[in-house]
Amino acid sequence: MLEGAKLIGAGAATIASAGAAVGIGNVFSSSIHSVARNPSLAKQLFGYAILGFALTEAIALFALMMAFLISFVFRFLTTILLKRIVNSAHSIET
Repeated sequence: MLEGAKLIGAGAATIASAGAAVGIGNVFSSSIHSVARNPSLAKQLFGYAILGFALTEAIALFALMMAFLISFVFRFLTTILLKRIVNSAHSIET
């Protein structure tokens, strides 16, 4: 049951990648519209677009990191904790 919950959590964490893709599309779409309205600000707007891209991509990388943590690291932590609980229960009984 715990394994299934971890897989669901990792899948939910990867949904943020789709949100980041939509966000990056919005950033560059807005940049293109802004340059079309005022071409003289193209250099300044490009800097803002790259900043928006970097921040949006950081969210996707954090979501990917969380998915890997949920999938792999928590698996080892739960097994270690379960072993300690079982060992402490055995030591109490004896």
